Amino acid sequence: MDVFQKCREFTRAQEMRDAGMYQMFREIGSPQDPVVTIDGQKVIMLGSNNYLGLTSHPKVKEAAIAATRKYGTGCAGSRILNGTLDVHVRLEERLANFMNRKTALVFSTGYGVNVGVLSCLLDRHDVAILDKMDHASIIDGVRLSYGKALKFRHNDPDDLEKKLKLVPDGKGKLIVVDGVFSMEGDITPLPEIVKHKKTYGAGLFVDEAHSLGVFGEHGRGITEHFGLEEDVDLIMGTFSKSLATVGGFITTDDLDVMDYIKHTARSQMFTAAIPPSAAAAVEAAVDILEAEPERRQQLWDNTNYMKRELEGLGFHTCGSQSPVIPLLTGDDIATYTMANRLHEEGIFVNPVVTPAVPPGHGVIRTSYMATHKREHLDQALGVIAKVGRELAII
Repeated sequence: MDVFQKCREFTRAQEMRDAGMYQMFREIGSPQDPVVTIDGQKVIMLGSNNYLGLTSHPKVKEAAIAATRKYGTGCAGSRILNGTLDVHVRLEERLANFMNRKTALVFSTGYGVNVGVLSCLLDRHDVAILDKMDHASIIDGVRLSYGKALKFRHNDPDDLEKKLKLVPDGKGKLIVVDGVFSMEGDITPLPEIVKHKKTYGAGLFVDEAHSLGVFGEHGRGITEHFGLEEDVDLIMGTFSKSLATVGGFITTDDLDVMDYIKHTARSQMFTAAIPPSAAAAVEAAVDILEAEPERRQQLWDNTNYMKRELEGLGFHTCGSQSPVIPLLTGDDIATYTMANRLHEEGIFVNPVVTPAVPPGHGVIRTSYMATHKREHLDQALGVIAKVGRELAII
């Protein structure tokens, strides 16, 4: 049997190319700003996770440049061996302080946080209880562990309780949820989840990738938003959304748990440390996040404006409660067609199709930044309305 036969039988991407609808791996020739350059054309960016618009902030860029001059471009090793620099340790202390936790640990990617932490924590005696729409990195982390997984219906605390009741006595239980679900844009019902956590003696892990810098009085995410930080055992965050670069972290108040993760999470132990430029950029981004709360307010002003206007046009926004606002389009062809037409008209969006969503529930994923100006949003609304009517979506 040819191990590569499945690759030769994979035709979906080529079929989309042949139909002129391929929307993957588009080359951007400019920063992740509200307007980007693609093939020499200016396009309004409604597809970035750069929520606070910090990737182009002068202080963030200057911090990265200064760190590169001091430390060079990389660490040439893993954190556990030769790759830990003082800038990494300083960043971890800064993150722990910002998140109001005792300790934090930086990983090379957000994906690596979930894969590494979950795969090392869960053994044969443990069960992970996951929201059905949890991020792929959570699913992969549990798959790589020796633990068992149970999934509950999306954002359904009653179904969560049913699954918790299925866990045999003597088994460890860890509930794992996204704070903001990255495709749907809705948020986890954390108060009800915490209630079940306490009733059934489970641990609780919250992925704050899309809520860090967005929710909460200080930008600490969904856990702060609901005032339940002390009830969450592990909080994960990423640097590739609000914090302007690449990498991720895990934070907790349990020093024993952190020591265990540091010495057993394979995605941390067997990969190179983030470059010093990224560590310095994150530290600068956190400084700005704390010093400029008006950025978060502007993000929410833009989000609320677009949600109101899009729903007023007749689009179904799938219950979004965040700067991620999906527009329901239907089948995969309709979704790709709309994304392609929007791109032709100068609007960058992300088409989301099966298997990322159920068949017939394709969406155009739009997302917003604090740095979008009203003229960007109004221009985008005009084009989205035009294309939506053209394709009979509204």
